[in-house]
Amino acid sequence: MLWIKSLHVIFMVTWFAGLFYLPRLFVYHAMSQDNISIERFKIMERKLFYGIMTPGGVLTVIFGLWMWLGYGITGGWMHIKFALVVALIAYHIYCGKLLNNFKNDRNTRSHVFYRWFNEFPVLLMIAIIMLVIVKPV
Repeated sequence: MLWIKSLHVIFMVTWFAGLFYLPRLFVYHAMSQDNISIERFKIMERKLFYGIMTPGGVLTVIFGLWMWLGYGITGGWMHIKFALVVALIAYHIYCGKLLNNFKNDRNTRSHVFYRWFNEFPVLLMIAIIMLVIVKPV
């Protein structure tokens, strides 16, 4: 189980790196005025989302489910963690929608929105780590 847990944590860190960085790219993309910068951000965002974030998220979920279902991890904390992970998946999918908006030059949000948007996964990460370590319920 320690191998599975290690892989789960490794891919979780990878996924969160993308969840933290992509909205930051959106901040700078929304502020950009010149075509060279705009096209560069489109490439960076696409590579981050499809090359790092999505594989990291998928593998995090696979190894997490393997531990949960394969080793019978139970408790109220796990159900809350599962709900928070579902919220992270929804956030990830919404990031993909925003990515598509930028790709097609249809962004309607300001850089200020993306600065606030970037904070949501931080709150979820704190809650998830507290649940896993403390197991309060």
